[in-house]
Amino acid sequence: MHRTYSMRQSRAPTASQIQNPPPPSSSTKAGRFFGKGNIGTMGHTFRRSTAGAFGPDLAKKLSQLVKMEKNVMRSMELVGRERMEVAQQLSIWGEACDDDVSDVTDKLGVLIYEIGELEDQFVDRYDQYRVTIKSIRNIEASVQPSRDRKQKITDQIAQLKYKEPNSPKIVVLEQELVRAEAESLVAEAQLSNITREKLKAAFTYQFDALREHSEKLAIIAGFGKHLLELVDDTPVTPGETRNAYDGYEASKAIIQDCEDALTNWVEQNAAVSSKLSTRARALSQRRHNRHQGEAVDLAGQDAPMDGSRESGLWVPASAHQGDQEYEDDDDEEASVHNGSTRGREDHVETI
Repeated sequence: MHRTYSMRQSRAPTASQIQNPPPPSSSTKAGRFFGKGNIGTMGHTFRRSTAGAFGPDLAKKLSQLVKMEKNVMRSMELVGRERMEVAQQLSIWGEACDDDVSDVTDKLGVLIYEIGELEDQFVDRYDQYRVTIKSIRNIEASVQPSRDRKQKITDQIAQLKYKEPNSPKIVVLEQELVRAEAESLVAEAQLSNITREKLKAAFTYQFDALREHSEKLAIIAGFGKHLLELVDDTPVTPGETRNAYDGYEASKAIIQDCEDALTNWVEQNAAVSSKLSTRARALSQRRHNRHQGEAVDLAGQDAPMDGSRESGLWVPASAHQGDQEYEDDDDEEASVHNGSTRGREDHVETI
């Protein structure tokens, strides 16, 4: 009986992990009351419906988003574990089949198990995104008291002016309102700055994790199809025997090549790249130049008007009512662990 070839015998860090060290284990993997499994759909619904119910109004919407993302992560974690179990079952089923099917299904189980482990790692990186979004929520919650204080003083002043227009408290409250507005102005500026900084950082974490995960899945899928080439699917007549299977070394080599491809993958060598169209690139560059304070050449942006001043179609600005100023809205386009075992019952293997 042949032995399954382990894809991860040494567990050495991959090139991607050396370049970008893995984050701590996801917060969804600890503190469970019911073991590794989650409560299910009912628990997801409960967490989402109660998110932000008792927090500041300003942070309620983002609190709900953070809870929903936690549900997403727990679902992905469950999928990863179940995929590992599927890999084991595939290997067990194939053991009783012909030699070629037995060998190939065992190696396919190795690949599928690796997908489960990649999903487990993806959850950890996805948690970086969620925690960063959570920090925006915390800032929003800290800004709410300054808003409430300013509104409370404003209401008190309005009430006094209605009931006691000559009350000396009005002057005191107006002074407090000036201080409250100054504090609120600082808090609002801080919220605006941090929101933009954290939003970009959060989705950079998510998109980088998605890119690595997707590219590695594509690598595994490609080598999985190479394994299928080893299965002889030529029809045989009753009583005819197939040629003896001699693909053991080939299947091991395919698994080894897959391991090397996954280990050596780095973002700089990603096969898929997102290229902007000429129009999107020009619009993005124009916006960048505007924010840098550079002049933007709009010559030729619009087709010339039929006629000229002499034709009577041109009207001076003073002829327009209200002398209102209008701003053009540019159509800007964005540039975008568990130590499980796998395999036959006669051996234990780590992927």
